[in-house]
Amino acid sequence: MTDRNGAGGPAGESERERNVEVVRRYLRTFVTKDLAELAEVVAEDVQIYGSGAAVRGRHHVEGAISSPGLTVVDQEILELFAAEDRVVVSMAQTYRRDATGATAVQSACKMYRLAGGRIVQFWGEQDLYGLLRGLTMLPDESLAF
Repeated sequence: MTDRNGAGGPAGESERERNVEVVRRYLRTFVTKDLAELAEVVAEDVQIYGSGAAVRGRHHVEGAISSPGLTVVDQEILELFAAEDRVVVSMAQTYRRDATGATAVQSACKMYRLAGGRIVQFWGEQDLYGLLRGLTMLPDESLAF
């Protein structure tokens, strides 16, 4: 894992450190499924952008964390970069399809904006197609365009 922080004074450094810890706590909730901790680190009206959609509300994240039949069994933060009120993370999460026991790794890149110690906006993309193929939920064949 690589953590990088830009140069700055002590006050800026402590804000970056706090923001990094908030994002780490948020990401951990996908493994722990701790919705109380999620509420501590994500604003109720969080703005979410990605996969061709824009939605608002922590309940969207709660649904993703609590989705039945799919469990995050491991999480690796590959790179993390913090600057001012932003934290950018590239990561890999290992999911298990509970019905079959199949596991697959999904890569993702996310950017978070924080205010007042909470995530208020985030953007990102993840390899959903690769995850579904790895969990044998889609046929393992090339797509024809």
